[in-house]
Formats: sequence, structure tokens, C-alpha cells
Amino acid sequence: MEKNISNIRLKSLREDRDLRQVDVANATGIDQRTLSNYETGKTYPDAPSIIRLAEYFGVSCDYLLGVTDTDLNTPKRIIEELEDVEERLEHIRRALNKM
Repeated sequence: MEKNISNIRLKSLREDRDLRQVDVANATGIDQRTLSNYETGKTYPDAPSIIRLAEYFGVSCDYLLGVTDTDLNTPKRIIEELEDVEERLEHIRRALNKM
């Protein structure tokens, strides 16, 4: 049982949404036992399964596979992330100005 970033991310995405493996299985058409094997590292998803899982969770395939730490897959998510970064930068600027 090898833990790698993709099975950790897959399990985290599912648990963060309070979903059971059977819920994801029903929504994606991937067998629940197969999902369990993905999460434990017993087997690894093929390309079509990666795509289905990424689309279901609303993340990029790169994020799911651990290629990137940014889970942005739509222009809306990119804009939201940019707005968050701008807000954090403004907070830092204000803090620096008080020094």
C-alpha cells in the first residue's frame, strides 16, 4: 500500500465534501471497490477515470495527480484565487504601512 499525492488528494476531496465512496462511485460510474483501491494505493486510475474524477470534483487532472498544488480548472476558480491573493496582498501592505 503506497501512499502518494494522488490517492491522498482523492480521499481528501471526497472527505472534504462529506461523501462516501459509494456516492462518488454512483456519480462517476467507477466501482466503489475500485475507488477504495485508488485511495489506498493498491491500484491507480487510468486516464478516463482520472478525467471523470477531476470533472466530478471540479479540479484539474494535474491537481488530482499531484502535478500542481493549485486546484484551478475553470476561469471562475482562477478569478476567485486571484481575488484572494489580491486581498492577502492588500492586508500585507496595510500591515507594512503600520510599521
